[in-house]
Amino acid sequence: MNRRLLIPFILIFILSACLRPASNPSGQVPGIGGAQATTVTTPASTATGEAEINSTLPAISRTPPSAGYTQTAAHATVTLTATSGSPSPIEYPVINIPLAGAASDRNAEISGMAWYSNTLILLPQYPSRFGSGDGAVLALDRAEILAYINDLTDIPLMPRTIPLIAPGVNKLTGFEGFEAIGFSGERAFLTIETKPGAMLAYLVSGTIKPDLSELRLDTSRMAQIPPQTGITNLSDEALVVAGQRLVTLYEANGAAVNPKPAAHLFDFNLNSQGTVSFAAIEYRITDATPADDYGRFWAINYFYPGDTQLLPAADPLAVQFGEGATHSQFNTVERLVEFVFTEYGITFSDAPPIQIQLIDDDHSRNWEAIARLEGYGFLLATDKFPETILGFLAYP
Repeated sequence: MNRRLLIPFILIFILSACLRPASNPSGQVPGIGGAQATTVTTPASTATGEAEINSTLPAISRTPPSAGYTQTAAHATVTLTATSGSPSPIEYPVINIPLAGAASDRNAEISGMAWYSNTLILLPQYPSRFGSGDGAVLALDRAEILAYINDLTDIPLMPRTIPLIAPGVNKLTGFEGFEAIGFSGERAFLTIETKPGAMLAYLVSGTIKPDLSELRLDTSRMAQIPPQTGITNLSDEALVVAGQRLVTLYEANGAAVNPKPAAHLFDFNLNSQGTVSFAAIEYRITDATPADDYGRFWAINYFYPGDTQLLPAADPLAVQFGEGATHSQFNTVERLVEFVFTEYGITFSDAPPIQIQLIDDDHSRNWEAIARLEGYGFLLATDKFPETILGFLAYP
């Protein structure tokens, strides 16, 4: 059995029946621009913009652990114990993928990531910390990631740098760094957070060269994205590439702080196409995957116990789906939530949240970047809290 991957698939077939509501009886899923529906089935598919796995590496072991196993994580050991009665929702451990070089420093502050073909591009919040001039983004090959998670190597991964050409970005009034990145072919799209007084986000586009020799942004044309609350340090931090649309998501969408959450829409020329409603969800949304052909995408939903202004009276998702073993013990929330984008708005899919096995409240991981690893699960990355972590979460 693979020594890293003790993935908790306890009673997976029973839990699947318990956790998922019935699928749309018509079998139809509303695509982008399609008719609105109240439920969405969730068949397996390949996310837009992500190439199929063509590696010959062996498959990951998915042997389920026994109840009461111990999962060792960074800084702590978490023990899950069997419970009587109805089983708790499954929690999924994150396996750390060690990084080498400057990327391993906590000040790397990874704030977003996305696939360009078979290369994972990691976006530092402050690219100027890497290299000269405007700095650089970081890159890892899919093959080296798969080699590590399949136990073919124990060597920490060394991201290479791709020079970033972004004239004047660092001189934006109140510049607070880059927050999200997405690709459509060689077109790149990024969001930037600033605080010229009130918070203000920008959307900028650019081009990545196929040989990965540079990522060049067109800073002569940037779209402004106003905030939806007056809370400092919050902006549109997640970016979804959905067909020929760009969708930006604000961080705070809870009932008490943002009673009418909305997503901003843009075309690839950064022309505004208005807004659509976004599902009310507590805590923070920090990054998202591209939308697939059915409009579905996954987003990171995170709560740090110190963010008291974002603490809700109740968490509807926890009420509906229950809390896993560690989420019932701690105040931290680390989970992935699937949404569906249509012309009529963004709603929850019928998939239950993916709850991440927590360490404890003293070591909550500020996940700020997510990418699908097709056929395997998800890749996640933190900013500097509690340290720089590139992680893998296996998900069937």
